Amino acid sequence: MLGYLYQIRQLLACAVERYEHGLDWSVAVEAGDDIEVVRADGKTYYQLKHRAESAKLTDRSSDLWKTLRIWAEELAAGRIELTETDLLLLTTAEIVGDTIGQYLCPALVGARDEDEALRLIVAVASETTNETNKKAYEAVNRLSEPQKRSLVSRIQVVGDSPNITVIDELLARKAVIAVSHKNVQPFLQRLEGWMFRRVVEQLLTPHRSPIGGGEFDEAFTNLQNQFRPGNLPIDEDIAELRPNVADYTDKTFVRQLALIDAGSTRISLAVRHYMRAFEQRSRWLQDGLLQVGELSRYERKLTEAWEEEFAAMEEEIGREATEQEKVAAAKEIYRWATNTSNYRIRAECDEDFVCRGSFQILADDRAVGWHIDFLARLVAVLEPAGAQQS
Repeated sequence: MLGYLYQIRQLLACAVERYEHGLDWSVAVEAGDDIEVVRADGKTYYQLKHRAESAKLTDRSSDLWKTLRIWAEELAAGRIELTETDLLLLTTAEIVGDTIGQYLCPALVGARDEDEALRLIVAVASETTNETNKKAYEAVNRLSEPQKRSLVSRIQVVGDSPNITVIDELLARKAVIAVSHKNVQPFLQRLEGWMFRRVVEQLLTPHRSPIGGGEFDEAFTNLQNQFRPGNLPIDEDIAELRPNVADYTDKTFVRQLALIDAGSTRISLAVRHYMRAFEQRSRWLQDGLLQVGELSRYERKLTEAWEEEFAAMEEEIGREATEQEKVAAAKEIYRWATNTSNYRIRAECDEDFVCRGSFQILADDRAVGWHIDFLARLVAVLEPAGAQQS
């Protein structure tokens, strides 16, 4: 499981790295390899190995030979064009000295020796007693000498690669350029969440469409804008919540709607707004995205706006109005709260369910109401039940 999560986090790291250099690229998982990065000048196939801290990559490590088998079989089948493809084995394990892995390290490290690496590969592949690596040895042995040499020339082995935790730390260092320090982790959680959903989409698509640089730019920029001082992030999983209305029939805000003869569709919408606003506000608080007292100030703004509308209604119809007149007036107040008013918690945070759901939260606390007699009627309905339970 850790390996699969590592694959997605490493994919995000590849995307961020390419993003720094432009948009002419794409990334994908389980396409050409664990990760495939396509650039204007070629492509890179990544084989990823996330291992325990004590793990070492030796000449007979199954991680090395499973990788060589995959690439050898792809080459034999004509599915790899080596002239334009780099092959990268990325492992968190330590590479033992004077081994195939060390001799295939990137040239910048200084120990690369393709001739010695090829000699060792051929020597190890000639062994007949290792059942674990047998099929890998056979795949390599089926290649011609020029194919083996060409394959080795494109392979790079990188050991002691950052593990899943360190990658998160490296991403955090890059994220400070996009958002403030205090928002780095909430930003990265949402960016990684977007990447996870996009990978699932890619894997479920018949042609497995890759994630392009332009698409990543759009997602990154949109998320970055949500962390501007005048905005707050709206999380997709919350924005798509569709709760079961039956679970909310005893909530006070639903009883308030019953007082004004609201239909089932209106009640269903109210429950949806309530749940989304409740969950989004909770997540903002959990992630430390709200300023001290910001939620209280927002609720005060909503309550005071409601007081103006409610007072005008009281003056217009009076307490002696018929029940029909009271319900009609209450529906107008409710229509104002759900459709006309759009009081934002922050100027750029324009998601409707935040305001609409916050009114439902206030209605659930009896801080606002729709029927002119809502307080008295709620007491009559709720208090006896509460007294009976006590």
